[in-house]
Amino acid sequence: MTRSLGVLFVLVPLVALALLAGCQSQPQQSSPASAAMTPAVRGKFLVETGACNDCHTPFHMGPQGPEPDMTRMLSGHPQDAMLPPPPDVGDSPWIWGGDATNTAFFGPWGITYSANLTPDTTTGTGAWTQEMFVQSLRTGKHWGTGRQIMPPMPWVWYSKLSDGDLQAIYAYLRTIPAISNEVPVYQPPQSGG
Repeated sequence: MTRSLGVLFVLVPLVALALLAGCQSQPQQSSPASAAMTPAVRGKFLVETGACNDCHTPFHMGPQGPEPDMTRMLSGHPQDAMLPPPPDVGDSPWIWGGDATNTAFFGPWGITYSANLTPDTTTGTGAWTQEMFVQSLRTGKHWGTGRQIMPPMPWVWYSKLSDGDLQAIYAYLRTIPAISNEVPVYQPPQSGG
């Protein structure tokens, strides 16, 4: 009996260590091998997994609730969706929010509207060079050198992507349908209010 307990005291910790080691192993890479795909295909993967459609594609009500309207994919805040002033949150712990299309957001920074990322040369990113696009996501500056890109755009996280990945996103955005949609300009916070 003592010998059986001794074996258990040795085997149980070894099995536990083996199980823990298995839990610590790296998960299988779920993304396609980037070396085997074109930049545009890699860019599509990054746009889809980076949740770009969550804010840059207007939502509409679908059978299961709000969903992206893929007929307006990545076209930003609809130009015809005029909004009233955002609600006053006062001293509430709720300090920011968004509209029903999930393309306009308000908070202490003012009001931001999701940009048109389609290659439309007048209202989208069609006039942007690859360098301007990469620089925008590296620096958080509109057009790479302009005003600050405001929340909730998580440019800080996208700035950590490699140049190759940012160039791939740019390449993919050149392949989607151009949609003419002039997004309203950023509105800074009202002074004194």
